[in-house]
Amino acid sequence: MAKLYVIGLGPGGAEYLTGEARAALEAAEVICGYTGYIELIAPLYPEKETFATPMRRELERCRRALELAQSGRTAALVCSGDAGVYGMAAPVLELLPAYENVEAEIVAGVTAALSGAAALGAPLGHDFCVISLSDLLTPWECIEKRLRCAAEGDFVICLYNPSSRRRSGHLRRACEIVLRFRGEETACGIARNIGREGAETRLLTLAELRDAAVDMFTTVFIGSSSTRELGGYLVTPRGYRTEQNGAEDGGALYEG
Repeated sequence: MAKLYVIGLGPGGAEYLTGEARAALEAAEVICGYTGYIELIAPLYPEKETFATPMRRELERCRRALELAQSGRTAALVCSGDAGVYGMAAPVLELLPAYENVEAEIVAGVTAALSGAAALGAPLGHDFCVISLSDLLTPWECIEKRLRCAAEGDFVICLYNPSSRRRSGHLRRACEIVLRFRGEETACGIARNIGREGAETRLLTLAELRDAAVDMFTTVFIGSSSTRELGGYLVTPRGYRTEQNGAEDGGALYEG
């Protein structure tokens, strides 16, 4: 059975590659992907053949990787973050039935929600959701409904694709929706270029976030009602509480 690995590279730095991802890349004879991601990974595997396409040619990359696998070569298709989170796993599996004798193996990676959260502290310590603000494939009306439901449900909200040249006002619109349900002082954070040169983080309020400058390399975190800034970290308590009559060392009990 021919093999196609679909691999999430994480945020970009080699240190974010999982052991499973490294093993899959070692096994691959040819690596396919978006030009920017191939440029990130090629120096680690200079002996590997590569196939790259520019932005918005995702299906071409998928088909080429599947064709290479069908021809008998072990292929890898790479993307950033996790292949199953706004990544290439779904389109590959949708196309897979047309390619006989090709087996796809999805290799997990570190998605921006996780790497960004680690850079900020622990904003995802309790229930959270991830929403993309890109309306390229999803109608804005649907995105707005999801934002409204997440805000009303008091989830921590992690926003992908918060802005671009064509969508410069989307983050502001998203914040205005959330502000219907949360106060202006709600703790928020942004993480940009996670794991890459120029990485930066910032803590700010929801009111400040509304006017913040962000781009496609930024992941945004909007806190729940319990999220706090603690010692320079963005923290959402997991749900533990300290009893007044508890242990002398401040032992905590879990609220199930």
